[in-house]
Amino acid sequence: MNITFRQLRVFTEVARHGSMARAAEALHLTPPAVSMQIKEVETQVGLALFDRHGRTVSLSTAGEYFLVHAKRLLAALKDADDSMSRLKKLEHGLLTIGLVSTAKYFVPHLLARFRQEHPGVDVRLRVVGNRGQLVEMMEAGEVDLSIMGRPPKEIATRAEAFAAHPLVFVCPPAHPLLSAGQHDVSALAPYPLIAREHGSGTRAAMENFFAEHRFAPRIAMEMSSNETIKQAVIAGLGWSFLSLHTVGLELRTGLLQLLDITGAPVMRMWNVVHLNAKVLSPAAEAFRYFILEQGEAHLLAHDTPLIGAGRG
Repeated sequence: MNITFRQLRVFTEVARHGSMARAAEALHLTPPAVSMQIKEVETQVGLALFDRHGRTVSLSTAGEYFLVHAKRLLAALKDADDSMSRLKKLEHGLLTIGLVSTAKYFVPHLLARFRQEHPGVDVRLRVVGNRGQLVEMMEAGEVDLSIMGRPPKEIATRAEAFAAHPLVFVCPPAHPLLSAGQHDVSALAPYPLIAREHGSGTRAAMENFFAEHRFAPRIAMEMSSNETIKQAVIAGLGWSFLSLHTVGLELRTGLLQLLDITGAPVMRMWNVVHLNAKVLSPAAEAFRYFILEQGEAHLLAHDTPLIGAGRG
């Protein structure tokens, strides 16, 4: 097959967006140019890679298989480019960082400081709902570095802890337990819990804590969005267990309060992670060093005032 890397990039963007028009916008091309590139790829392959549904498209069975190989080829090209950049000792180009959704509350602040020191680096953030999606992206070579809680065991990676990650119990300001000091977690039994979905690092940490304390909460709702959970708690629909990093604004303004539960905050760690087999570009190495050096101090300065603010 005489397929170019440019055509592979067009194909993967159309697969990601499910639309020729949206892929064209992302690639700064015209929709007819994207459509022509896809037709050329399908001609070379000899199979239809997409099923057309009006203005949207979806991968055919052949397209799903081809996407796996396309991503591998693009990842290999990126590794080759990173290796050449390392030899030239240049800190420029594109750095792609994958994040679990909870990390989006602090990583952009660190990136702003990083860009001041390394203005030649362009950064792309890929934010996903939970760690399972991020592991898939790492395995496919779609990100250079990942910021996550639990390092994956499914694939061979290098994980380095850079900061503490406190998880806390939050409630609306009028919750009955706020007026009586510290409580064992069993005191929460009569009240409904609004929980993160299965597969998230927050949910796993919560379940581990409850298992250690032999506590079975009354789960009223499960949601995949920290923002939606916060709004539900503010509305008085229940209490929740969330990362302290996600509730800073609400604690400072009094919209949420911290429940004083024995054993809380539940401490986990943030890690910067990359595949063992991946050769990091100079830009990726620079950000890895930066977050290992400065991540802990930044988060400590953010977290410490919140504990006092959240408990009135």
